Amino acid sequence: MQSGARSNTALFRTRGSHEAHVPTVQDAPRETSRLSRAQQDTRRTRGPAQPARGRPASPRVVAVVAAAQKRFGLDAARRLRRKAQFERLLRGGDRRALGGYTFYLERRADGQPRLGILISRKHAAAAADRNRIKRCIREAFRLEQENLGALDLLVRPPYGVQPTPDLVARLRELLCRLSA
Repeated sequence: MQSGARSNTALFRTRGSHEAHVPTVQDAPRETSRLSRAQQDTRRTRGPAQPARGRPASPRVVAVVAAAQKRFGLDAARRLRRKAQFERLLRGGDRRALGGYTFYLERRADGQPRLGILISRKHAAAAADRNRIKRCIREAFRLEQENLGALDLLVRPPYGVQPTPDLVARLRELLCRLSA
């Protein structure tokens, strides 16, 4: 070694130059790793030369027909979606309080029942809890919608309500009392 060398790169410098000529070490090529499986995935192609398999189009058509015949669905036609619909029910709808819940309802001449939900942070601080409460309300409405008739319904749960397993059953009872 030279005396006075401050770093390892100084050992590889040529005289009069500030460039270092450092040899690089390259890794040896590895074999591709193989994962053992009981059966190969039949949906994937077996190699680059084999084209991907085509999908049959008939199940999509059947799914659309089956979706149109759902009795207990909760599609966009069965929900109150516009601000004007909410305000109309809040201002002019019939207001009923049952079991801590406030229901704003208005009968219509014909059609399916429609649901709206009013819930804020005062009802439940955590968004996950608010979403669980809304899911329970939707499920109860979905199961009781045939008994409600042509009705616009806006539901406001009580403050501090907890999403429990029996919440759907309790809401179904309240909706039955509303329809009577």
